[in-house]
Amino acid sequence: MTTHPVATHPADRYAEQVYAGVLGKIIGVYLGRPVEGWPYQDITDRFGDVGRYVNDDLGVPLVVADDDISGTLAFARVVLDNPGLTIEPAHVGDTWLNYVIEDRTILWWGGMGRSTEHTAFLNLRRGIPAPRSGSIAVNGRTLAEQIGAQIFSDAFGLMCPGDPDRAVALTRSAASVSHDGDALESASLLAAMRALAFDEPDLDRLLDAGTAFVRSSAVRTLLDEVRANCSADRDWRDIRDWVDRHYGYARYPGPCHALSNLAMSLGALLGAGDSFPTSVMIASSVGFDTDSNAGTVGCLNGVRLGLDALGEGPGLRTPVADRLLVVTADGGECVSDATRETDRILASAAVLAGGGLPPPRPRFTFAYRGSVQGFTACPYQPGADGPAPVGTGGALRVRLGDGGPHGPATAHVSTPTFLDPADTSGNFSTLASPTLYPGQTLTARLSAARIGTSVRPYVLYADAGRATTVLGETHLLGPAPRTVTWQVPPVGGLVPFRVGFAFTAGADADPDAEAFLHELDWRDAPERFEQSGVLLASIWDTKPPALAPWVSSAKNFEADFAVTYSVSHPDALGVVTTGTREWTDYAVASRLTLSLHETAGLVVRSRGHRRFYAGALHRRRPPAPAAPARRRTPRPGRDSVLVRARPPVRGGTALSWQGSRAVCRRQDPAHRHHRRHPRRWHGLRRRARRRRGRRRTRLTTRRALGGRDGVGNHPWNHHEQTRKAHR
Repeated sequence: MTTHPVATHPADRYAEQVYAGVLGKIIGVYLGRPVEGWPYQDITDRFGDVGRYVNDDLGVPLVVADDDISGTLAFARVVLDNPGLTIEPAHVGDTWLNYVIEDRTILWWGGMGRSTEHTAFLNLRRGIPAPRSGSIAVNGRTLAEQIGAQIFSDAFGLMCPGDPDRAVALTRSAASVSHDGDALESASLLAAMRALAFDEPDLDRLLDAGTAFVRSSAVRTLLDEVRANCSADRDWRDIRDWVDRHYGYARYPGPCHALSNLAMSLGALLGAGDSFPTSVMIASSVGFDTDSNAGTVGCLNGVRLGLDALGEGPGLRTPVADRLLVVTADGGECVSDATRETDRILASAAVLAGGGLPPPRPRFTFAYRGSVQGFTACPYQPGADGPAPVGTGGALRVRLGDGGPHGPATAHVSTPTFLDPADTSGNFSTLASPTLYPGQTLTARLSAARIGTSVRPYVLYADAGRATTVLGETHLLGPAPRTVTWQVPPVGGLVPFRVGFAFTAGADADPDAEAFLHELDWRDAPERFEQSGVLLASIWDTKPPALAPWVSSAKNFEADFAVTYSVSHPDALGVVTTGTREWTDYAVASRLTLSLHETAGLVVRSRGHRRFYAGALHRRRPPAPAAPARRRTPRPGRDSVLVRARPPVRGGTALSWQGSRAVCRRQDPAHRHHRRHPRRWHGLRRRARRRRGRRRTRLTTRRALGGRDGVGNHPWNHHEQTRKAHR
């Protein structure tokens, strides 16, 4: 393997490139997501090409839960969860078990032997550790060489600027949890290219350098052929047809083969040249795994071409507004944005470099050029079609205007703090806890271009299908930033799903009136967050809105007509949580009533559903009552069954009935009556069989030995075992 020197990057430049990579990833995923699984001809007939967001055409939300985003960002948490350790596959396997909720989060739950990641997860659950959990030896080549390795590994390349060796090592450790063979080789190639792209924007040079990290002859051959047949001077539809003929799905078993999608991703990169919008358009328009390939292309080109390239063309950046969802067992980290996830990757890079964690900064700082962190013109207030707020790389700028003949101009801007009722989607389960709770205190720094502009903070609650606005006090602003605080009031047992600010211009405002949000934050636990009593409006409605803030890995978590919550789980670790990682200095109280479960308790702090502190109660069960006595007690010796795997040297083991129990006793070595008189022993058995019948003897044998489980427990085998023992 070629060793590359680790480049040094100015902190601001590196951070912006990481942000561009994260943003490019989510832009590509959301562009290709609505047509995932569509045949190529259907995409062409309906849209021609997917160079714009087509979610509105199909009546689906733009920002939805997607495995490509959740897996990429959740599995990368292994670095911060294991600081100072060399990341091995076993660490990543534990990260899967901690953050993945079976059948509900991150993965495609297509079934054992059908979905690669589902199969790997079940292997982990059964105790098969990584990397065997994803190996060809355990799962076969058809499963192990699917696409997931290359779509979940972007963040590891972003953590390693200029260091492809470390990027490839991390990627192999992470990807081997669920993949093997050519899938690992494809992921390694892309990881090396991402790490090198921080210093090298030329695509041909990246491909040359990345090839050194590929061990597979199949992947090397693919690289040579794709580079020879795909280029920017060739029509992208011809590129697509060539890839389909030589590397299409028909040439490989199973769904979404890694080589098919690697060839198409590289074809999109080469066919687009240095155009970011063209590259994600091609990847989204050609069929194959559209959202995965567009996300792969978007991340690499975001780093390689820089942040400005994302703003070219049809305006793909503004509708996304940095928003994303990371759906895991850590519900408070679900509603997120590109800036927040960039900061997490930068912290991971610092840990990998042997440094400490950077100091935390406010939740909203708009630190990167153009970042808005989910803030848009509020869709639930007047003026939702007004100008979108703009990130200046240090503040959010809001244009107010002059208001016209209808009075002072007002602009409402808001960002999600929980799942927006308008963005529901049934594609993947979306489990989340709010980032903001009633009883928490907002702290914001704001200013305005002119004295006389006022601002009111507000939150939105979803109540019976309607959005209810709760406003704070009015504060006057001027050119000097002012700190405003407000404690979010409760509304029943509900939680807010958006937070925003209503800016109102003064009477003499001009058309260019502007206000600025510099920072927004809330920390620590709510002053009080309580849910009690019966939450049900009907005994048939076991999922009332009050349960929405909770994330459950328990098999059943419902409201009840006798208690507030009912948690039921047949196995270990059925956990239900709410809140965020930022909560500190709080107390938890509840009354617990156990039914048939052995253990219950209260989780007081968690990072996932296998990493937590809890107080647990273990129920002591009374001894089971003795079974009723049998009507007829078999006679010792006459109904006993001798079982021996080999000729005894010092006696055998005899099982006999005493009352209703099967008793196991060791034969006295001195007592060798059955060895001295084998004919008499078999004569006793034959007489017993004649007296009670063959069927009764067999049933007694099965009962005495505890059923069919275990070696030699089938009743038809014991006579043969006895005969072999005497031979």
